[in-house]
Amino acid sequence: MNLYLKENNNIMNLFTLKAGYRALQVIKEEGLKASQVRIIAGAAGGPKWIVLGGLDRYLFGQFFKGRKDPLYLVGASIATWRYAAIAQKDPLEALENFRRAYFEQTYSASPGPAEVTREARRVMETYLSDDAIEYILNHPWMRLSVLAAKSRGLLASGSKKFLMPGLAAAAAMNFFSRRSLGCFFSRAFFYDARDIPPFYAMSEFPIERIPLSKENFREAVLASGSIPLAMEGIRNVPGAYPGTYRDGGMVDYQMDIPFNSNNNEVVLFPHYTNRVIPGWFDKHVPWRRPDRENMAGVLMISPSDKFIEKLHGEKIPDRNDFKLFSGRDSERIAVWDRAFALSIEMAEEFKTAVETGSIADALEPL
Repeated sequence: MNLYLKENNNIMNLFTLKAGYRALQVIKEEGLKASQVRIIAGAAGGPKWIVLGGLDRYLFGQFFKGRKDPLYLVGASIATWRYAAIAQKDPLEALENFRRAYFEQTYSASPGPAEVTREARRVMETYLSDDAIEYILNHPWMRLSVLAAKSRGLLASGSKKFLMPGLAAAAAMNFFSRRSLGCFFSRAFFYDARDIPPFYAMSEFPIERIPLSKENFREAVLASGSIPLAMEGIRNVPGAYPGTYRDGGMVDYQMDIPFNSNNNEVVLFPHYTNRVIPGWFDKHVPWRRPDRENMAGVLMISPSDKFIEKLHGEKIPDRNDFKLFSGRDSERIAVWDRAFALSIEMAEEFKTAVETGSIADALEPL
C-alpha cells in the first residue's frame, strides 16, 4: 500500500517504508513513537546522504525532542559524519554547518588521496570543534558508535601498486563468500563506553572494540570515511591497535549487523535506497542479501521513485558528481541544493504520516 499526499494539486509520494517482520507488527499495532526507537542505523555512500538531510532535521529537531533514554547511533563512513553533527548540543545548527562545508568541497581536475584527505579534514574542522566533541562524549542520551575497517595484508599499504591487487583479491573472494572479507579487513568498532551498545557482541568478522575519546574521536570519524585509493588510510589511531584504518563501508556498507533489538523496539534506518547491500563489494553481487534476523526490527525510510524522478538526471547525488561537474562547483552545488530541498519535502510527508498514524498503511515488508 502507498501513502499519498496532495500538494499543489499534484499527487505526491516522496518516500517508501519497508519494515522487518517484527517492526512491521509493532508499527501496525502501535504506529511509530520515539519511545519505540532504541537504535538509529546509517549507511555509507558519500553524497547520497544529501537526500536524507531533511529526515535528519525532522528526527533530531522534533521527533526525538525531550528524549531521556539512551539512543544508540551506529554507522559507517558518511553516516558517522552526519551523526557527529546530530549528537552536538544544537543538532540543527551543526547539521547546517556540516551541509555547507560538505557542499563547498572543491578539488583539482585529478585529485590524489592526499588532496582529498586534506579537504575532508577541512570539512571536519568546520563543524566539529573540541567543545563539540566534549559534548558528544557526554551527551545526555545519544550514544555514538563508529564503524571503520582495519586493513590487513596488502590493503594496509598506502601504495596503489599494493592496494589495487589487494582490493581485486578481496572483491574476488567476497564474490563467493562475504565472510572471506575477514582475510582483508577487521571491524574497528569505536563506541561510547558509558553504555554498552546492544550490538556490541557482533562477531561475524574479526573485530577490535575501542572506546571513543577526545584523543581519537576525529581520527575514528575520519577513518570511517577514508575510501581506499581515493583517500589516505588513517594510521595509529589513539587507543586502537597500530595499523591502517579505512572506510567502514568496506565491511559494513549498509548496516547488515545484529542489532539485537527487543521485540517491541524499532531500529530506525533512514536510507537513500530501498534495499540493503551488506558490504561495499556486494554492490556487484546482486544475490547477496542481509540476514533476515538482523533486519527483523528495522524500519527503513527511503526516497521513492517519484522523488528520484525529480532529481537532476533522475539520480541521487554521488561521488561521480565531483567529476561530472569538475571546475563547475556552483552547478554541482545547485543540483545538490535541489536534492536537499526535496529531502525536506520528503521529511514533511513522513512527519504527517507519523502524526496521523497513516504510517502503518504505507508499510511494505523488508
